[in-house]
Amino acid sequence: MADGSKAVQARALLQQCLHAHLQVRPADGDAAAQWVEIQRGLVIYVCFFKGADKELLPKMVNTLLNVKLSETETGKHVSILDLPGDVLIIPQATLGGRVKGRSMQYHSNSGKEEGLELYSQFVGLCEQALAANSKCAEAGVVVAHGTYGNRQVLKLDTNGPYTHLIEF
Repeated sequence: MADGSKAVQARALLQQCLHAHLQVRPADGDAAAQWVEIQRGLVIYVCFFKGADKELLPKMVNTLLNVKLSETETGKHVSILDLPGDVLIIPQATLGGRVKGRSMQYHSNSGKEEGLELYSQFVGLCEQALAANSKCAEAGVVVAHGTYGNRQVLKLDTNGPYTHLIEF
């Protein structure tokens, strides 16, 4: 999506799944760990870079939810909206990493406050898009999301490493 004349503002990694289970809060004292889960659908890992702004978000949501990656029983590829399927959104700062020597550096990622704001708005737009889609509403699709700024445990069942990287 990004062209050579403009810096990358965001990066998303799409992974189809049969089932995903994400820990959004670790166990703490007497409190058990908290998890969210989805059934067949799409996992979206997302990272925002310095210079990203909220004007980018509708384009991202439209592209990611409408790209034809999900396979039907007949082998036809359809969007997650047409499948319809669940969506799990995971903030993934490591998508912004670059190798320097033997270490990874994340200097191009957006700041924590800006990243959290963009992530929250992105999640909200995805929820709105799926709620407004009649197929998704009838099927009762779930939009789940991870916790920004926390390390999270992911359990993923997939029918193949069908992963796609999209830059904006």
